[in-house]
Amino acid sequence: MTPSEQSQATLALCQLAPVIPVLVVSDLAQARPLAEALVTGGLPVLEVTLRTDCALDAIAAMAEVDGAVVGAGTVLSPAQMTEARAAGARFAVSPGATSALLDASRIEALPLLPGAQTCSEIMYLLEQGYNVQKFFPAEAIGGAAALASIAGPLPQATFCPTGGISAERAPDYLALSNVACVGGSWVVPKAALAEGDWSAITALARDAATLAR
Repeated sequence: MTPSEQSQATLALCQLAPVIPVLVVSDLAQARPLAEALVTGGLPVLEVTLRTDCALDAIAAMAEVDGAVVGAGTVLSPAQMTEARAAGARFAVSPGATSALLDASRIEALPLLPGAQTCSEIMYLLEQGYNVQKFFPAEAIGGAAALASIAGPLPQATFCPTGGISAERAPDYLALSNVACVGGSWVVPKAALAEGDWSAITALARDAATLAR
């Protein structure tokens, strides 16, 4: 899978819903019902960050949910790329990009959403064939205003901004011509997850799924 093909596949995923939930799963028992709640609410594309011991098992469990398109987030190394693929991940997300990670994504034929925050990083990824990128950490590095400015000199780059985005701020990003979707954790509040309040999570997902773009 070439970088261009990867970006086409990633863009298709981004177009399935305006929001990709960014998930930190610490209890494997929560994985399947969480995925079911989000998919029921209209958010089928799920990013499970590799920040917990059970993350790979959570990906495997969520991948069994009808309608769920599960990917691995915080992928930092070729080894994690291989593990994510084996667990059933259908895409990978990284906060940045290294040549080793880009090579691994091509070898594994796993669509990668590589992270960038400066024009130089964005240009490097464009040179490598990745025209769909993650803008991270979005709110900390200028937010929607920064992405709007980047669209001028680099209109060929399309982004999924993540990092500090709230339900209130998401529409500002989604209104931009160079934003395909946003990533966020607000659809899964810690309290609702801890209590297993799946109906509350479904309601938040349903609201997020109706955001205009």
